[in-house]
Amino acid sequence: MQQPMPENMEVDQGSTPAAARGQVLRVAALSKAFHGHLGLGRTVAVHRVDFEVGEGEIFGLLGPNGAGKTTTMKLMLGLLRPDGGEIRLFGAPPSDVDARSRIGYLPENPYFYDYLTAEEFLDFYARLQGIPRAERRDRVRATIERVGLAGKEGIALRKFSKGMTQRVGLAQAIQHEPDLVILDEPMSGLDPIGRREVRDLILSLKEDGKTIFFSSHILQDAEMLCDRVAILRKGRVRSSGSLRSMISGSIRWFEVALRGSPPEMPAAEVVSTTGDETLLRVPDVHALTRLLNLLESDGCQVLSVWPRRESLEDMFLREVASDEEEGEES
Repeated sequence: MQQPMPENMEVDQGSTPAAARGQVLRVAALSKAFHGHLGLGRTVAVHRVDFEVGEGEIFGLLGPNGAGKTTTMKLMLGLLRPDGGEIRLFGAPPSDVDARSRIGYLPENPYFYDYLTAEEFLDFYARLQGIPRAERRDRVRATIERVGLAGKEGIALRKFSKGMTQRVGLAQAIQHEPDLVILDEPMSGLDPIGRREVRDLILSLKEDGKTIFFSSHILQDAEMLCDRVAILRKGRVRSSGSLRSMISGSIRWFEVALRGSPPEMPAAEVVSTTGDETLLRVPDVHALTRLLNLLESDGCQVLSVWPRRESLEDMFLREVASDEEEGEES
């Protein structure tokens, strides 16, 4: 029976449909609730969540902490049983062994046997993943090099930093060459260098034709990586689609940095002042033109003009704000 299009699902005209690319993951009307102690109370963690992930794309499931991202991923992997809805991985249910063998997974807070070295740890996982003995050593070493741990393979995991531990976790998730890589908050707790390394690795997986699904509350990383996203809030999908279709390309305002005393102009708002430098905001290009003419006549030095466009963070905060307003009204 054909599923109706959910109300919160946008028609994305700016990207190729998942079905045309080859559908890797489909989630339809997915719901899950948890009961409290002794069965008292009921908390809805996921409510009628819908999205699709196409072959070869990077898909981001975004939302604040407690939005239901991890629960959704556990349902996708068959670690939890849904109360309702449908999940299809490569056209099969999550319990299908062949479908599971095509998935690599990194949980948000993985537990590793920290007395093992990186090489011993990955060899252990290679056995679980069914990598043939003749290929195992070369595969482990190639994966170690790929995640940037060459020279560290003989060090016990307990001596690893957070960033190095995260790379080991990524290594076990990709060393069996899965078609779908699922990462739960892969940037969590990493410093800027570690985040950059993980981003580069995710992009390299996409270049190799892999499909990547990851959850995050770090919107900057998602904006840099994702082809499409779904924003989850209180267990519901608030919006979804390609970033190009979701984020307006129009300019919201202009910011002008100048050196000297700013002219008096009603449309120009002072954002900040540091020494003899001032940052002004003007609402549109007409106000910008008037401001630049005034600055030229007053002899002020223009340091920069920056058009401010809507970002994923702007859209996310708007969705959260609208959700809170709906909650107050109800």
